[in-house]
Amino acid sequence: MKKILVALLSLFAVSAMANEKLVVGATPVPHAEILEFVKPILAKEGVDLQIKVFNDFIQPNQQLAEKHLDANYYQYLPFLDEYNKTRHTNLVPVVGVHIEPFGAYSVKYKSIKDLPDGADVAIPNDPVNTGRALVMLSEAGLITLKDPNNTQASTQDIVANPKHLRIRELEGAMLARALKQVDLAFVFANYALEAGIDTNSALLSEKGKSLYIEYLVARPDNIHSPAMQKLAKALNSPEVRNFIITRYKGQILPGF
Repeated sequence: MKKILVALLSLFAVSAMANEKLVVGATPVPHAEILEFVKPILAKEGVDLQIKVFNDFIQPNQQLAEKHLDANYYQYLPFLDEYNKTRHTNLVPVVGVHIEPFGAYSVKYKSIKDLPDGADVAIPNDPVNTGRALVMLSEAGLITLKDPNNTQASTQDIVANPKHLRIRELEGAMLARALKQVDLAFVFANYALEAGIDTNSALLSEKGKSLYIEYLVARPDNIHSPAMQKLAKALNSPEVRNFIITRYKGQILPGF
């Protein structure tokens, strides 16, 4: 009887290990696609990866903090740091996975030099990406900032606007949809790809700095769990590197 009990307990333990579940929130492209790619890899290691897709930048962190998710994958460290600071959370980066270019697009003009006086320019409305867009406008000579290197700049930091640009701040997911209504719109690569926009057509482009590597993010209580570490290893594998290179053809780059 004792041997049978030990065998049953061992069987239950193996069964539990074979059914480790991870629920990960992600934006559709490329994050959810990359997670779908590693899903069968993790299944072979006994991890049931469940992917929950979001179309905004707030819910994935909120649901992770509230333990409705085990992790998320959609953001870079400056955005995460700002979220933790303003929401009083303690979400933590696990591994960096990829870098996305950030670009300014137009369906009306072929060159940034053609942008007219009084042009309507749409930029992201969250503090981190507002500053990122303003620094790019500054580097292009379209505006002058108090500190041209301040990636946390706001429109209040503009000290000169010689072309009288009318800068509108919109939620990130709305920028690609607003492209036809404005003269220039800053669009994240994930939304550009989703909308069928060629990221190589950007009039202004930041191809990707290490500061903006997109991370898998978890909590202090689960970052070292076996399932999380298996996911981290899979996301930094040669297979994922090759998938990013071949699938996105340079529009998205490996960040590891």
